[in-house]
Amino acid sequence: MNEEPSLELENQYCFPIYAASRVVTKLYTPLLNMLGLTYPQYLTMLVLWQYHTLTVNEIGDKLMLESNTLTPLLKRLENQELITRKRSSIDERVVEISLTKKGVELKQQANIIPEKLAYSIGTLGIDQEEMEKMKRTLQKLIAISVQKNR
Repeated sequence: MNEEPSLELENQYCFPIYAASRVVTKLYTPLLNMLGLTYPQYLTMLVLWQYHTLTVNEIGDKLMLESNTLTPLLKRLENQELITRKRSSIDERVVEISLTKKGVELKQQANIIPEKLAYSIGTLGIDQEEMEKMKRTLQKLIAISVQKNR
């Protein structure tokens, strides 16, 4: 028995967040396999479907990823012909990422994913209201963290 209850796993905030993230990613996996995407690739495509063209740094900021993590992921998306990467004509140190026609078309196939994921979570006994409340709480945590790190 641990003499420090504050160090017991069930008393940690981090573990349920970590474990829940793994559960949700696992629920996404079969849906994303149909699109030929990994979860990080899907997040990248979501950002690009929303903004169309972004720099590597802008994508990294939105996904909270470093460019050394993002660059290999972007190369794989480019190899799948979903995006193009090109150096900015204004500043060649900046790489701009844009969707290809195939990348834009993939969005139509991806439209069913949020609904299917919500259904999967619902079958676990968690309703939409609970998910929305959890999302708002986590978004608040992220926003506060980002604000403090500026």
